[in-house]
Amino acid sequence: MAIARTLKHLVAGAVIGLAALGVAHAEEWKFAVEEGPGDVQTLYAEQFKKLVEQRSQGKVKVTIYTYGQLGNENDLTELTASGAIQFSNASPGHLGTFVPEVQILSLPFLLPESVTAKGEILSNSKALYGSLAKDFTAKGLKLFTIYPEGEMIWTTKKTVRKPADLGDVKFRVMTSPILIEQFKLYGANPVALPWGEVYGGLQMNVIQAQVNPAFFIESAKFHEVTDHLIYVGDVEYTTTVVANADFYESLPAERKKMLDEVRSELQQYIVKTEREKNAAAVDKMLKDNPKLKVVKLTDAEREVFRKRAEPLGQKLVAMVGGRAGEILKQLKAEIQTANTQVGAK
Repeated sequence: MAIARTLKHLVAGAVIGLAALGVAHAEEWKFAVEEGPGDVQTLYAEQFKKLVEQRSQGKVKVTIYTYGQLGNENDLTELTASGAIQFSNASPGHLGTFVPEVQILSLPFLLPESVTAKGEILSNSKALYGSLAKDFTAKGLKLFTIYPEGEMIWTTKKTVRKPADLGDVKFRVMTSPILIEQFKLYGANPVALPWGEVYGGLQMNVIQAQVNPAFFIESAKFHEVTDHLIYVGDVEYTTTVVANADFYESLPAERKKMLDEVRSELQQYIVKTEREKNAAAVDKMLKDNPKLKVVKLTDAEREVFRKRAEPLGQKLVAMVGGRAGEILKQLKAEIQTANTQVGAK
């Protein structure tokens, strides 16, 4: 909290400076992301900026801050909740310490495998945008949207096909209690680190593995300090975009309508963009490091990890309490319906 307070003062000072230099009539919205230039979250924010500025006819100016400019992932969430910035990405792996119920989105083998069904759930789920959103509001946040960033891939220093292969592996995870539990169930020794410390940790062998979507692995150059890309097929990495709740509620009706339209258009844009970005990242990593080995688990090998992960939902409910069990039950029912509808087509 001390870091957040310090950053809040720094940001407030920066805002005053920016306001003095900016166009007097323009309303400024600050949008902070957890990733760097060219990464999926930044591409989303840039398209958001383009659409908002166009549709507001320049009356709203969006300023984007990439990772590190305003602190780490947890700092961004606190700055948004305090009102120092208007929008930010808040990925479940980090947001879980602030809005514990959101860790539901990190559960392995939960979301549909079908791109269509997954898109329907992440865009329109009543469990997420109705029930879960209330827990965001209680923390001063408005859940604006949830979108996918790609399949989570493990980068390791050795081949991993079964839990026993993880017995001596210190596995970096985000600062989420449920992720720590997940990798304990998988058989690894999970270590929570900010992503800025991961490359050095892998290079110095302080940790031996990490997990992220392909585009992020390539961008952060983790493939330079690991030897294998392990496709487990257990988790789709998702991120939320949150707004300061008071700011959002104070917007006039036409601004909210504009944001609803922008959100809908961006949901389609980002799914296409992340798939292209991740495919290109894998090609580039294999070109950059010809010794990199790609390991895709068989259905039988995936099933072993799926069974290991089965207790995780109940562990999360017990850990989080509140309405987590109700939200998870509702979400699972919606996922079953979405899978059935896709299968019927």
